[in-house]
Amino acid sequence: QVQLVESGGGLVQPGGSLRLSCAASGFSFMNSLMSWYRRAPGKERELVGSINIFGGVTNLADSVKGRFAISRDNGKNKLYLQMNSLKPEDTALYYCARGHPSTARGQGTQVTVSS
Repeated sequence: QVQLVESGGGLVQPGGSLRLSCAASGFSFMNSLMSWYRRAPGKERELVGSINIFGGVTNLADSVKGRFAISRDNGKNKLYLQMNSLKPEDTALYYCARGHPSTARGQGTQVTVSS
């Protein structure tokens, strides 16, 4: 079955960086559009961005442009989210998903940006 497992979240100070990873299995990762979403407390789920099978990033949220980067390693079935210059408003549960709209998603990893 489809499995998506995120890791790399944690507590970081404003201005810091984190790299999230997502390990995928149970489907053809290399032939799948992949996405990162986040849900902040009290807010609707937000698409952070997607990456197509060729590594092209699409639909990157305006709020993260210039700070976040999405990448993938098709040989390792892994998806990444590099987050730099983190702000308190980036605090959220981040999760990876297959597709957009998503057809499957992981449990998420918590990112907290606070001093």
